[in-house]
Amino acid sequence: MSLGKKDISKNISTKAHFSLNESENFLNSFLKLLKDKGRNNIIKISKFGTFEKKITPQRIGRNPKTKEEFIINKRSKFTFKSSNNVKSFLN
Repeated sequence: MSLGKKDISKNISTKAHFSLNESENFLNSFLKLLKDKGRNNIIKISKFGTFEKKITPQRIGRNPKTKEEFIINKRSKFTFKSSNNVKSFLN
């Protein structure tokens, strides 16, 4: 199951009793904070988890249908590792 920003905003709105507009603003502010602070840092939220910026190296990709090879450039991405509290809550 995948969730989009609209789905997350609706869940925040119903559970926290915010308006939909307020919950969208909250989510966008949180994501902007992660993007701004996480450029060179690790962001740790106590009892929730850790967001870390990782750089994937350049590699060769392949189209499975045509078997054509191409180069995938290096990228930066966020990874999330949940805390033991979150893991125990979910399991």
